[in-house]
Amino acid sequence: MTTSTGAAAARPLTAEESGRMDHRRVIEALTGLLLAMLTAFLSSTIVSNALPTIIRELHGTQSQYTWVITATLLASTASTPIWGKLADLISKKLLVQLAIGIFTAGSVLAGLSQSVDTLIAWRVLQGLGLGGLQSLVVIVIAAMISPRERGKYTGPISAVMSVATVGGPLLGGVIVDTSWLGWRWCFFVCVPLAVISLLVVQRTLNLPLVKRQVRIDYLGAALIAAGVSALLIWVTLAGNQFAWGSSTSLLLIGLGVVLLAAAVFVETKAAEPIIPLRLFRDRTTALATIASIAVGTALFGSAVFLGQYFQIARGYSPTAAGLLTLPMIIGSMVSATGSGILITRLGKWKSFLVAGSILMVAGFGLLGTIDHTTDMVLLGAFLFVLGVGLGMTMQNLVLAVQNTVAATDLGAASSTVSFFRSLGGTIGVSVLGAVLANRVSSLTTDGLSAAGVQVPAGSSSAGIGNLDQLPGPIAEIVRAAYGDATATILLVAAALSIITVVAILFIKEKPLLTTTGMERQRAEEATEDAKATEDAGSTEEAAPARA
Repeated sequence: MTTSTGAAAARPLTAEESGRMDHRRVIEALTGLLLAMLTAFLSSTIVSNALPTIIRELHGTQSQYTWVITATLLASTASTPIWGKLADLISKKLLVQLAIGIFTAGSVLAGLSQSVDTLIAWRVLQGLGLGGLQSLVVIVIAAMISPRERGKYTGPISAVMSVATVGGPLLGGVIVDTSWLGWRWCFFVCVPLAVISLLVVQRTLNLPLVKRQVRIDYLGAALIAAGVSALLIWVTLAGNQFAWGSSTSLLLIGLGVVLLAAAVFVETKAAEPIIPLRLFRDRTTALATIASIAVGTALFGSAVFLGQYFQIARGYSPTAAGLLTLPMIIGSMVSATGSGILITRLGKWKSFLVAGSILMVAGFGLLGTIDHTTDMVLLGAFLFVLGVGLGMTMQNLVLAVQNTVAATDLGAASSTVSFFRSLGGTIGVSVLGAVLANRVSSLTTDGLSAAGVQVPAGSSSAGIGNLDQLPGPIAEIVRAAYGDATATILLVAAALSIITVVAILFIKEKPLLTTTGMERQRAEEATEDAKATEDAGSTEEAAPARA
């Protein structure tokens, strides 16, 4: 009896039983997912070059400039683990469609905004859908494609990310520079793409639904979202709206800590926790999470302000600012595609992660030497180095985790890495934005004093929102201050990237699996069923013996 059960458990699952998709079906499903990914990344990047114009037209401030970005990152960060856990429990296809719908509604409403405050509010709704798309696409790909084979599909995935990263700022710049369109089309233009991706996903994504008892940890989800939001609001506003050591700061810190402590307690008791704490007992997951926080902080926190550097400090148009990021994108696309192919061929991934993280540090370090007069060819070379490092690092960190965890935790583990990367990005935008604002203020004051210009009343508020209204000489000093201050935050990003290098060095490399997420989940369930049957049989045999 035991032997036959074990043989049944060891029997290879058929394609129908395992849910393995042939190459044609994978490509079809991947098309819809990549359209959704393109929509999500375009929405994230299209605003970057248009934002200075948006803030000027809506009479916003530097603080609000940061908040337009932070609001979306905060919402996507807080919702990412919830989307990931739901992907382990219910239909992944339904969740992808829901995320696209939420994102589309947020985009339309953001485009109709009449003030910066309203824009920020609808960017939160966009962020909820964006968090779902960013996490679910990675999870579904892991369910369809084995870790060993995923390198073959890295090219199209990297191409989409690169097109979105280049095309977003470029498209945003063209829209802003086109008088009969206006900045509102930066939000409207993504809506047709979202609708098309929704239709394609409906037609092509047909993953087998593995039926499980659904127990959604609503309390844990609410506590995690509220705790993270409280701390991120504190990080964003402290030093600007209120002092770091003020009672408001202490209240937000205390509230965030208490809520997250309660979340940890609830997660230890929940049947299906949003973030299973057992995941962090795995060395690879824990170290990849640490590396992702540093990557997110460095990447998002610095990249957001590169468009501002090109436009404010160097005087380029939004369209030109988008084109000037091409070296970084080309480097990222080439290295991601090349490393993916080599990883599939060799079955080894750690050396690429190590090399990529070191190049990240080098790229940020080189960019930390720029000022408002740096040669643009040299700057492009620095961006290329950074792009190569990022291309070899970001996707492969997720691959390492997905190759390690159980199939039933695939969604939660993938979204956890994405969650902490987004968390790092949100913190990076907030903290580096505050550092930039303070540094610009200091350099502007020094520049005015050196020029013998008397500082006008209220000059401390001089910045993007009123740059066009400043007298010519003062405006040039402010522009130079933005250019020189950008180097400071890029050096901070380089220092943070060192954490990524250290964390990756301690990750233990494991051979890449050749089974898909769906196959692994079916096999794990078959093993569990066989064990349950064997245990029941052993109990029945033992009963007569005891009698």
